[in-house]
Amino acid sequence: MSEIGKTLKSARIEKGYTLDDLQQITKIQKKYLIAIEEENFAALPGVFYVRAFIKQYAETVGLNPAELLNQLQSPKQQVETVEEPTTRTAATKKDLQRTDRFNHFLNLLPTIIIVAVVVVILGSIYFVAWNNHQKNSSSQEIQSSKVSVSSSSTKSQKKSENSTTKKSSQASSSSAKQNSTKKKSTKQKTSQKIKLTSNSGQSFVYELTTAKKQTSKIKLTASAKAWSAISIDGSQQWQGTLTAGQSHEVSLPADATKLSFNLGNSKATSITINGKKFNFLKDNSTLTVRTLTVNVQSQD
Repeated sequence: MSEIGKTLKSARIEKGYTLDDLQQITKIQKKYLIAIEEENFAALPGVFYVRAFIKQYAETVGLNPAELLNQLQSPKQQVETVEEPTTRTAATKKDLQRTDRFNHFLNLLPTIIIVAVVVVILGSIYFVAWNNHQKNSSSQEIQSSKVSVSSSSTKSQKKSENSTTKKSSQASSSSAKQNSTKKKSTKQKTSQKIKLTSNSGQSFVYELTTAKKQTSKIKLTASAKAWSAISIDGSQQWQGTLTAGQSHEVSLPADATKLSFNLGNSKATSITINGKKFNFLKDNSTLTVRTLTVNVQSQD
């Protein structure tokens, strides 16, 4: 073992570092650290790494790297460098070949990217043109079919036009009445009511009445940072913090009977049930933290 390896190893031991410690600090693999201490420089990847690793090793253990590198350049060291094994030279050549191949790939990379972009653009243009051609062909066939059907049915329509006018009017009137009745019925069925039944401090109990049992959509929206939690029939479904503009939706099953909200910033939180606003702030708008319990009932 020559002076460079001994000097570095002695300084490492004096510092109290193990080879594993030095590997963690310098990020140099342990096998290379051992090779440096034994001056087996042929085990390192190349001459550049020999000098770089010795310099980093010396700085880590508090030695002057310049002095050690000068020793590395002494006649004795130069002779040893010249007499390195043939396997190291072969390894260096392989590294250079790999580097050349990689550099060649990097030189070709811009060309490959350009060719790929051109292919994508041409493909997109072809797809759009083909799609438009298909749409135009379908449109022409439909129009041709409509003209043929229209011309053949014109004569028969004229004959029956007078006789069906009255029937059509009566049917339209009846249909309008039925649609009006359906709309009124639909409005009645989809109506929902929510009212306050009791209040104690920060806790509020409401009753939600719906036209029929159905899955409802519950949506929370925040106008500022606000923490919230939602429970259905005593089981927590979601809890989290929403920032300004964020929202979260939860589905209320048709057979659910109880819905609970824990609001950390109720002034910055709005709730909608099936798109209809749940205006809980009207019941004491000064509270920030509040608990809302909603008992669900249906009319059918």
